[in-house]
Amino acid sequence: MNDLQWYTVGDARILKIQDLTLAALTPELLLPDWDDATALQAYPDLSETLDASETKVLLSVHSWLIKDRGRNILVDTGAGNSKARPAALYFDHLQTVWLENLMRAGVRPEDIDFVLLTHLHVDHVGWNTRLQNGIWVPTFPNARYVFSRAEYDFFSNPAHDSVRNKTSFMTRIDSVDPIISADLADQIDVDGSEVLEGISFHPTPGHTPHHASLVLKSGMERALFTGDVMHHPIQVCIPEWSAVFDADPQIAIISRKWALNYAAEHTAAVFTSHFPMTSAGKVMTYDQGRGWSFL
Repeated sequence: MNDLQWYTVGDARILKIQDLTLAALTPELLLPDWDDATALQAYPDLSETLDASETKVLLSVHSWLIKDRGRNILVDTGAGNSKARPAALYFDHLQTVWLENLMRAGVRPEDIDFVLLTHLHVDHVGWNTRLQNGIWVPTFPNARYVFSRAEYDFFSNPAHDSVRNKTSFMTRIDSVDPIISADLADQIDVDGSEVLEGISFHPTPGHTPHHASLVLKSGMERALFTGDVMHHPIQVCIPEWSAVFDADPQIAIISRKWALNYAAEHTAAVFTSHFPMTSAGKVMTYDQGRGWSFL
């Protein structure tokens, strides 16, 4: 375990559990408002977020493992293995070593106490379940899975089963419904209140209609798990640039600014869902605006 990069927030310890890294989208495809000159001026270290050709954005897919108050907690569960994703081929029938990475940290699936889901997209709930004898069963049989009731209702309503949401409906069937059937789900109202000791869910809609970001308070310190409020560090500098994946780009901007303000005001360590490298950092405030510093 000595080679694992743990972060400390108060008395809590936090570790990234890697699933996969994608290099599939150009900056312009990820962020439709992208402008090279503006981006380079705002974020001079742009090349560290790109692939070797410097033409594609590196997007990490991972979970965060939290050890706090004697609990093993996961924030989001990556894309999962063996799942049919015909409309999202980057996640189709994957075979990653996410589970092995978790166990390298000394944690077995049976040791997880809580799984906290920022939203119900394909790359955030996949390892909720795994295939056993042709059946999708909960990966973490002793855990409570906590997520937004309104988010689940949205992706259960046939009226929302559009081309844009097709993968999310498939994902719900194999990665969320089995959790509910096993009576392991705690569906909550996302209102900023504490749902577990030291942990609260905060509404940050826009990416999905009921997306949430999570705050961990431990001692005098705080951690912010942003979910998909941001996809690239440039959005710390230019929060007005929304990702192509955001269902409502204008509401996403409001949520992003809330998250950035929260991180800055509370000097919170920020644990993102898709930034490359360590995926964790701090929001820095300068005279000319805000910037990102990787931990």
